[in-house]
Amino acid sequence: MKKRVFSSFAKGGLDKKTTLCYILIVNTMLYIKEVESVIQQISDTELEIMKIVWGNPEKVTLFPYIMDGLAARGKPCQKNTLIVLLSRLVNKSFLSAKKIGRRNEYTSLISETEYQTAQTKNFLNKIYEGSAKGLVSNLILGDLLADEEYEELKRLLEKGNGQQ
Repeated sequence: MKKRVFSSFAKGGLDKKTTLCYILIVNTMLYIKEVESVIQQISDTELEIMKIVWGNPEKVTLFPYIMDGLAARGKPCQKNTLIVLLSRLVNKSFLSAKKIGRRNEYTSLISETEYQTAQTKNFLNKIYEGSAKGLVSNLILGDLLADEEYEELKRLLEKGNGQQ
């Protein structure tokens, strides 16, 4: 399928860079459609907390680790504010909290990749009315794709084509 899509675009006069980008976006959209659960929106501060949790090499994340992570990112937070934000993330099913003595252990219920995929789908639907072609055209015509990014996307596409 991918080879037929590529050859039909190549015959249509699109350059190879545009065609490769379009194929990558189409494949991404097919993956996005496989995501079944609807992921709720979260605030920017809640996202910062999730990035800290996702970046933690440990399976569980403790409150002090999050406090320190926010401070290190230049976004310090009051203790009570962080408690409220963590509670919201638990209510939105982003985190689970397990009480161990006087402390909570937080575990991510949604992976960073799942969140990124859902947000990509929302972005495409909201900005491009679901059109991957619109996004790819904007990336290329707006010169928003660096040469290094193009080369990495090309490698990913070639790797994907080799698996079929």
